[in-house]
Amino acid sequence: MSANILVVDDDPHIRDVIAYALEQAGMTVKTAGNGQEGLAHFSSEPVQLIVLDVGMPVMDGLQMCREIRKSSEVPILFLSARDDEVDRIVGLEIGGDDYVTKPFSPRELMARVKTILKRARHQISSIENALKQGRLLVDQERREATLHGAPLNLTTLEFAILARLMERPGVVFSRREIIESAYGAKRHLSDRTVDSHVRNIRAKCANHGCKNVIETVHGVGFRLGACENAE
Repeated sequence: MSANILVVDDDPHIRDVIAYALEQAGMTVKTAGNGQEGLAHFSSEPVQLIVLDVGMPVMDGLQMCREIRKSSEVPILFLSARDDEVDRIVGLEIGGDDYVTKPFSPRELMARVKTILKRARHQISSIENALKQGRLLVDQERREATLHGAPLNLTTLEFAILARLMERPGVVFSRREIIESAYGAKRHLSDRTVDSHVRNIRAKCANHGCKNVIETVHGVGFRLGACENAE
């Protein structure tokens, strides 16, 4: 598993131990002794993960994390010499992905790193393969629909209808085609059932600032709208 990792810790021995373990696993490592140095490294070269100590001089890990989260969602694994629940909660609330307490074993750290990287790569792949229209995102693999980043909480059938429309934007689908796509060809349902689900989808999207997610083509059926307007 290759990746560029930034290790930020004021203890040179800990930096060396972590760097050695990561490099043995085939990863490229950059190190820094405090948050300011860490931010400089992060700005100059992209990384896939940051291993970040909480307690450091000049700029501590929590401050560095806050700065990074202003512009990036890069995964962050916190390290701390204090087994303090408050530290863990604060670290995770401001955007940390995981937390390891010192002293730790290199094997445990590597297991956490690999898990975070695997999850991050899955999320990137999922987003890249998601269906997009304006500010609307439908992830069929995870069965999630979001608008302006907020979940729409669609039912299974609502999700199936919206995904079908997004698969072929601009195409007008008849009610029968929508029924067959969402329910299967053997189901015999009235047009009113489709209209009801479409109304629900529109209402949920309107609550998040999009009032034109599905357009009605009179006498034919429905097609996907632009879905770009926001309240």
